[in-house]
Amino acid sequence: MRLAGKTAIVTGGGSGFGAGIARKFAAEGAHVFVVDINSDAASIIADEVGGTAVTCDVSNALSVGALAETVLSNGPLDILVNNAGVTHLPSAMEDVTEADFDRVFNVNMKSVFLLARAFVPHFKERKTGVILNVASTAGVSPRPRLNWYNASKGWMITATKTMAVELAPDGIRVNAINPVAGDTPLLKTFMGEDTPEMRAKFLSTIPIGRFSTPEDMGNAACFLCSDEASMITGVAMEVDGGRCI
Repeated sequence: MRLAGKTAIVTGGGSGFGAGIARKFAAEGAHVFVVDINSDAASIIADEVGGTAVTCDVSNALSVGALAETVLSNGPLDILVNNAGVTHLPSAMEDVTEADFDRVFNVNMKSVFLLARAFVPHFKERKTGVILNVASTAGVSPRPRLNWYNASKGWMITATKTMAVELAPDGIRVNAINPVAGDTPLLKTFMGEDTPEMRAKFLSTIPIGRFSTPEDMGNAACFLCSDEASMITGVAMEVDGGRCI
């Protein structure tokens, strides 16, 4: 029960890695606000883990403001997990539409700014708090034809480090995890097409020989957000089966 008595937000918590993190946090004693733009998905996971579902578009300032009001009216927040993310289909960088670029920018990057603006003052007031950003191996060892997604995750890694160094004097830790491709709803989008041949191509770049799982991310996230990691801030932990070696 490493998170007993803690309250956590997990954005994008209705599926994939976010659902895995929500399940692990709840199993370790946390009350989890499962935040997702998909109300039904958030409710399913929240019901499963005994948490609270909140519908939120994390790229929208008004929606994030409403989330903060809902969460903080129920008591203090201890952990914020910025997991929500999207990608664009594999494409030459100049062929990605402006609409797709804006969506990647807003969900993967702007959301981190909006959620920090909403919750960092609360953490500073309490002189404690943990922020975990779910970045990607794409920000370290980018694959071709996913240029703007790669760039957004590189941005997130840099944001993690600068947030960590700025917020450390206030007792706030900020870390990231870098998942490798996982069998989640985003996998088909990364690959462009979900075929045995395309899966084999992606798996060939992962030395450990398998895709990552939501459970893998939940375990790593739980450690970094627990008191066991009280001396760890500003790291971007690769949870990637050796992909970035």
